[in-house]
Amino acid sequence: MLRTTHGEVRTPAFMPVGTQATVKAMSSEDLLALDAELILVNMYHVHLRPGEELIQRAGGLHRFMNWRRPILTDSGGYQVFSLQALREVDDDGITFVSHIDGSTRRLTPEAAVAIQEALGSDIAVTLDQPVPYPSDLEATSCATERSNAWATRGRRAKRRPDQLLFGIIQGGFDHRLRADSAAAVVAQGFDGHCIGGLSVGEPREITFEMLALTTELLPAERPRYCMGVGMPDDILRAIALGVDIFDCVLPTRLGRNGCAFTRYGRLNLKAAAYAGDFRPIDDSCACPTCRGYTRAYVRHLYRGREILAACLVTRHNLHFYLSLMRTAREAILRGAYADFQARFVAEYSGRAARDE
Repeated sequence: MLRTTHGEVRTPAFMPVGTQATVKAMSSEDLLALDAELILVNMYHVHLRPGEELIQRAGGLHRFMNWRRPILTDSGGYQVFSLQALREVDDDGITFVSHIDGSTRRLTPEAAVAIQEALGSDIAVTLDQPVPYPSDLEATSCATERSNAWATRGRRAKRRPDQLLFGIIQGGFDHRLRADSAAAVVAQGFDGHCIGGLSVGEPREITFEMLALTTELLPAERPRYCMGVGMPDDILRAIALGVDIFDCVLPTRLGRNGCAFTRYGRLNLKAAAYAGDFRPIDDSCACPTCRGYTRAYVRHLYRGREILAACLVTRHNLHFYLSLMRTAREAILRGAYADFQARFVAEYSGRAARDE
């Protein structure tokens, strides 16, 4: 259980991603009806537009976006990392060019914390420097040392007692650097720990090798947040390793593009095979989409480029993810998690294999 100013979060938990202070195709009322307990807002995007000053004047993110439950903001490190040619990194911070208006911006560990404090999120995250896969040892070592130092500076810059602060573990794909980063960040006494630098193009087994190594080095009494790992079977595998919190854009992004998650794998609802299919997306699903709409109707909406298609399938996908977390929590409490995970993966991957 994670306790924040705006309420408690049962773990393991999945955070719908509200990139620009909105979970795409969903209202706050929709998310509340799905019983989402925690959402993520990307600090980088709301810093550029509309800016933390305006959001602070509005009363903070919660009032600005009409969301009364907990919010986690990330530090912008990954978004700036993805800019590639539009940014320069030095020991003090990151200089980058806004993808919106071309203006030059500067982000330091202190600024990242100050912006998140102005936004008023429940959980803030320190600035870090991820590295791509593959990356040479020298570059990885330099980025890891910076991330560790930035974690320390971010911790010292913290002013709000009502906001939790998580430190990010880096280290690329080197065991020693991962261990060194975990030791350096844990020593700072953060409220929780982010496992960063994964899902950046590396093979899946390497992701879980690094994840297993890192979780072993983190205190079990503090929340462990695995950043960016988001396939349903991967989430369950990470839970088994001790991860508490997840985020991913997959359920919303794929939902907008016609892909629905089901217990048997993914369905491409734009496919001609569903033109006359009057079954729900998933006949075992209790979400409003599956209770009221058919595959044929949803396909019709996509073909007509109707906005409702994205709303219906995104709602279904988020219901799928959030229900998966609830079922996982129940299995853990019963002492039956391994059996639950094995049954889910067998069913989910079996259908996925046939679709391929």
